[in-house]
Amino acid sequence: MTSLKEIKAPVEQHILEFDKRFKSSMRSSVPLLDKITAYLVKRKGKQIRPLFVFLTAQTCGEVNDGTYRAASLIELLHTATLIHDDVVDDSNKRRGYFSLNALWQNKISVLIGDFLLSKGLLLSLDNNDFEFLRIVSEATREMSEGELLQIEKARKLDIQEDIYFEIIRKKTASLIASCCAAGASSAGADNNLVKKMHKFGELTGIAFQIKDDLFDYNKTFDTGKPTGIDIKEKKMTLPLIYTLNNSSWSEKRKIINTVKNHSQDKEQVMNLMQKVRESGGIEYAEKLMLQYRDKALSMLDDMPDSPALTSLRNLVLFTTERAN
Repeated sequence: MTSLKEIKAPVEQHILEFDKRFKSSMRSSVPLLDKITAYLVKRKGKQIRPLFVFLTAQTCGEVNDGTYRAASLIELLHTATLIHDDVVDDSNKRRGYFSLNALWQNKISVLIGDFLLSKGLLLSLDNNDFEFLRIVSEATREMSEGELLQIEKARKLDIQEDIYFEIIRKKTASLIASCCAAGASSAGADNNLVKKMHKFGELTGIAFQIKDDLFDYNKTFDTGKPTGIDIKEKKMTLPLIYTLNNSSWSEKRKIINTVKNHSQDKEQVMNLMQKVRESGGIEYAEKLMLQYRDKALSMLDDMPDSPALTSLRNLVLFTTERAN
């Protein structure tokens, strides 16, 4: 698998410049805000989303100031949603660091999320980037709808495969789609190409989320056992849905009962995960993940060859081959 460092190579200088501009975009006149945003910058992840923006822009044209603003807007939005998610989920850790709500409690965390979102909106408005705002606003709406749809289905545990794909398309894929659409738009791509890159990002995002769901069945480094976090949170992911759809009526009742009433019982969760493995749920999810990945890659077949295009292809592969 191509490393992330190699994938970044065609836009490495743009990513370094983006880091500087992103830090600048988070500055304020309130010392507490600056202290917290400095903590956020310190714990940044792999920067997958800005990478999609810059690689798409360079594949479709040239990176420019608008590309930096598009990447900043998306990263500000993404960071804000992660902060709000941690508050909603009462999570104390994020990427190995303490979450904001663990350090500064919920009220400050929500306000920081609101602040970042407003900074992103003003960054676009001040530069008349109305197309970026449209793209990202649609993603924000879809992310909210996806989250609420997942909450509704978790209560009833009646999710089917088509609903699962609708949830992950909205919750995860919509943001990666907006990265690719905004990147293309910033480079001056026409409307058809922007739509095409949006679809490319959506397909990639679906494959990305299925891979995330599969991590729940992987072995952790510290215990050597699968984590089962999705089951504990009553999330119906693709391997589990496949198992349900291929079980007898009595087995379905047992599975639903475990998820609904015994999701905190470690032994019962582990038994259910073993059943998912034995049913072929993992292999089925992997097969569909690769189908979505290959559909995404095929959309790049008629794009002009370039180092950025090669990296964009490798970034898609990275999303389904990554170890974490």
